[in-house]
Amino acid sequence: MPQKLSIVVVERDRERALLIIDSLRAAGDYDVFVIAEETGLARRISERNPDIVLIDITSPSRDMLEELTLASSPLDRPVAMFVDRSEDGLTKAAIEAGVSAYVVDGLRADRIKPVLDAAIARFHMFARMRSELAATKRALEERKTIDRAKGLVMKARGIGEDEAYALLRKTAMDQGRKVADVAEALVIAAGLLK
Repeated sequence: MPQKLSIVVVERDRERALLIIDSLRAAGDYDVFVIAEETGLARRISERNPDIVLIDITSPSRDMLEELTLASSPLDRPVAMFVDRSEDGLTKAAIEAGVSAYVVDGLRADRIKPVLDAAIARFHMFARMRSELAATKRALEERKTIDRAKGLVMKARGIGEDEAYALLRKTAMDQGRKVADVAEALVIAAGLLK
């Protein structure tokens, strides 16, 4: 049986918090916790470590968005924010703070579930993109290091590029390591010898 999705709801107004809880319970089986005070938001969200954060606020301040950035960096969890009105630049600031869904024109019970689903889907899409970007950057750095190591081997041994790579690969296989790791060790050692 899958684990219940845990949701932290940030809502000052008790009646609106109850409306949100009722809407969530009608939409599924969730573990819901309400935070009524925005002070110490980062610490309180971190203590609960929810799967998603739902914030309902009239108009977010830059201070609240800064606190939210501390509480839910884009790497931690999806965040859905319902606001009644938004000032210029706050939408961008909210997205940069890690908000996955920013809904202007307030909260309606029938929109909660679809917005949460969209926030979760968007969060996972961006997480995949960040992961792919990190892997691509890592592969590029490894490629650069291997190329530098090949250059060192070619110069030291007076051999061609293919032979230099074959030597790096054979050394890596003999040591049970990745070619990139052997190349990095060689580049570091060469740097020390200069």
